[in-house]
Amino acid sequence: MCSNIVQGRRVGRILTSEGCMEEGAHWLASREPRFAHALRLTGTPPLRRRPDGFAHLLSAIVSQQVSTHAARAIWGRMEAAGLVTPQAVLAADDETLRAPGLSVQKMRYARALAAAGIDFDALRDTPDDDIVKVLVEVPGIGRWTAEIYAMFSLGRADVFAPGDLALQESARRLFDLPERPREAALRRMAADWTPWRSVAAGLLWAYYRVETDREGII
Repeated sequence: MCSNIVQGRRVGRILTSEGCMEEGAHWLASREPRFAHALRLTGTPPLRRRPDGFAHLLSAIVSQQVSTHAARAIWGRMEAAGLVTPQAVLAADDETLRAPGLSVQKMRYARALAAAGIDFDALRDTPDDDIVKVLVEVPGIGRWTAEIYAMFSLGRADVFAPGDLALQESARRLFDLPERPREAALRRMAADWTPWRSVAAGLLWAYYRVETDREGII
């Protein structure tokens, strides 16, 4: 079973392996026939863990409101320029930050994140709700970005991102809803999927790909 202990503290299950995803997917399928249907179509969703830390949160900010192709191109130029640490971002002038493709607004967000002094190591040992509270205090980081970071970079098993449009559309299709649920409504639905809400999101994204032949998340 997946561990729910991090450095001696109980913080909820941590997704550490494909076996964790399988455990969560089968738990969901055993309790909700629609998830059982999705699982038959998609198989167990992949773990898709990412590293954590400043660079990966900055990359998420860079990716906001641009295409996947554009986000990867901008981030590649930032990596090539060495603009992936708080020190480098704070030392850079506007021209240096603009050169990879950052807008004026994203330059401000990058500097705000660099100046925030977030203890990324400590976040690994922080309860889910507190992770979101810490991150959304930074300009440019909304709840969606914070929840995605908790899910993918920290591997939290019981986090959901109901503001995600692909999750909303997938839920509409899978649960045969008359319209796409808004964020608050989908958050209420997802309460029934605890303690595996991140795996539920994985199933919904996988189902979205099957239904639309499109990726639901970067």
